[in-house]
Amino acid sequence: MPQASKLIDKTKSASMAARSISKVGIVGAGQMGSGIAHVVALSGYTVELNDLKRESFDKGLDAISQNMARQVAKGLYSDADKDTALSRISYAETYADFRDCDLVIEAATENEDLKHKIFAGLAAHLKPTALLASNTSSISITRLAAATDRPEDFIGMHFMNPVPKMDLVELIRGIATEDETFATARTFIESLGKTIAVSEDFPAFIVNRILLPMINEAVYTLYEGVGTVDAIDKAMKLGANHPMGPLELADFIGLDTCLSVMQVLYEGLSDTKYRPCPLLVKYVDAGWLGRKTRRGFYDYRGDKPVPTR
Repeated sequence: MPQASKLIDKTKSASMAARSISKVGIVGAGQMGSGIAHVVALSGYTVELNDLKRESFDKGLDAISQNMARQVAKGLYSDADKDTALSRISYAETYADFRDCDLVIEAATENEDLKHKIFAGLAAHLKPTALLASNTSSISITRLAAATDRPEDFIGMHFMNPVPKMDLVELIRGIATEDETFATARTFIESLGKTIAVSEDFPAFIVNRILLPMINEAVYTLYEGVGTVDAIDKAMKLGANHPMGPLELADFIGLDTCLSVMQVLYEGLSDTKYRPCPLLVKYVDAGWLGRKTRRGFYDYRGDKPVPTR
C-alpha cells in the first residue's frame, strides 16, 4: 500500500514547471535509437544521432526513411512531413556534438558496463542544464544515475519496440531524480503522442517484469519437449489471442536482450522462478540472436521463417 501511494505522489510532480526542450541527442542508431529519433524528429525536435560508425548512422537513417514512407503510404503523414522530419536528424560524430542538447537519451545495448562508459564519456560535453535519460529495459535507474555527474537530472525512458508503432513509454525515476526532471520528461513524452506508465525502480520495471518471464517459460516449454516452436507459438496466438507467439516475439526482441533482462531479474530479485532457461543461454552462445542475425528460434535465411527446433 505505501508503494502505491508513493507512486501517486510522484505523478503529481508533472504539474510542476518543466524545462524547455528543443534539441535532443540520442546515443545508439540501432533499432531502438533510430526508432526514438524517428518519433522525436516527427514531433518537431532537432535530433543529433550518435553511433560508433557513420555506416551505423546511415543504416539507421535509411530505416527511419523507409518507416516514415510506410506511414506516408497509410496517410498518417505527408511527403513534406517526412522530408522535414528527416532534415531535422543529423549525425553526431562525437559526444561533443551534444553540447547544445537539452536532453540526451542513451539507447545502447542492454549492458550496464557499456552504459556506464557512455555516461562517463558524456559528462564533459553536456551543458549544465541538460537532462539525461536511459532507454534501458531492465537496469536500475538509481544505479545508472549514480554513475553520472547529474543523478538529479537523470530518468528512465523505456520506449517499446517498434517505437513508431507502440504507444507506451515507461517513465522511471531513480532515488535522486528531481521533480522538475520528472515533469520535463513527462511533458516531452506526451509531446511525442505517447502514453506514459509510471514504474517504480525495480528490476525490469513493469512490461518486462511480466513479459520476459512468459517468454522464458515458453523457452522452457520448448526445452522440456512439451511442444515444438510451431506448436508453442500457435497455441499462444490462437489460444490466448496474442498477435505474435512468444518465441517469434523473442526473435523480434533479440535473444541476447531477452537473456540480459532475465539475468537482471534473476540477480536483482534472487528468485529461482527468474532463472534463464539453459536453451536460451545456448542460443545466445551460438550467436543465434533472432531476426537481427537471421537465426534464432526461427531460421530467417529463406523466403519464409522456418522453426529451428
